[in-house]
Amino acid sequence: MDSSSATGADAPLAVGLVGYGLAGSVFHAPLIAATPGLVLDTVVTSDPARQDQARAEHPGVRIATTPDELWQRADELDLVVIASPNRTHVPLATAALRASLAVVVDKPVAGTAAEARDLAALAAERGLLFSVFHNRRWDNDFRTVARVVESGDLGVVQRFESRFERWRPRPKGGWRESGDPQEIGGLLYDLGSHVVDQALVLFGPVVRVYAESDVRRAGAEADDDTFFALTHASGVRSHLWVSATAAELGPRFRVLGSRAGFVKYGLDPQEAELRAGRRPVPGEPWGVEDEALWGRIGAGESPTTGGGRPVPTLPGDYPAYYDLVARALHTDTPPPVTGEQAAATLAILEAARRSAREGTTVEVSSV
Repeated sequence: MDSSSATGADAPLAVGLVGYGLAGSVFHAPLIAATPGLVLDTVVTSDPARQDQARAEHPGVRIATTPDELWQRADELDLVVIASPNRTHVPLATAALRASLAVVVDKPVAGTAAEARDLAALAAERGLLFSVFHNRRWDNDFRTVARVVESGDLGVVQRFESRFERWRPRPKGGWRESGDPQEIGGLLYDLGSHVVDQALVLFGPVVRVYAESDVRRAGAEADDDTFFALTHASGVRSHLWVSATAAELGPRFRVLGSRAGFVKYGLDPQEAELRAGRRPVPGEPWGVEDEALWGRIGAGESPTTGGGRPVPTLPGDYPAYYDLVARALHTDTPPPVTGEQAAATLAILEAARRSAREGTTVEVSSV
């Protein structure tokens, strides 16, 4: 299908979605459907219940039971989104690219940086878009942190703290919590992909990694409580926590600079809104939180006792990701998250896994 027209002109771009579990049904399908210039054409799932769910939630969508059905009619599609289990990301993305289809892959795109770079190279060789869904660059709190850092109000940033913590004392099971390395499960790769990507966006390449990764819960197989300490080439130190065992949640972000600090509690509301069945509508408020949850900036004070001044939280904007994908397809410009950026995040995750296993600090290339 021709993708050369300007955004919003001519026929919308047809999207095939592989997988209709949590990622496919809660994140990708609603955001694709809400994006002007994109249409959810086909959902791939072999599960009859998920097929019925897809038809009910997206009337008129076509159903395929296997990805091969998509490759066989690749000329009817403009983009394929891979939202299947992690272990399938690389083979499915490779097959889609070889079928001359642009590709978006849910994070983590692969288990290694080398695999991500191979996919990016294949896409470049074939002149195709390849992007990874690091959606939490568009969290409301992260967008606000980025604005505060850029403003210079903190002075020279010295330490960045980010916590993505949950209280889930009992394992849910399933591939996300599997101890099989082939599944690429555990929090280091799941939530770790988010916090590491955000640190790289804010402060650039990392030269040194230290990590602690534990399995805390009875019956758990994969890491459920992990800490990263990153030293950026810029000199900033990032301390990152991901956990399913946090009985008391810490601040989502704390950024300390030479003049002031910024602290933000709470979690971006967009996932909860999507899970509840609410959908973004162009021109209507989305990803907005109550003023009581705004972060605070100050010096020598505690935000929990009213110290500092409140900073209005920018709205969350997950729809921006697919808006930018559509624009990239129409204009042949880089996507919102490149394969090389995703590979940089995976290189840090690999170093963290090695650090936790060996109990040592790992040097990494800043290039």
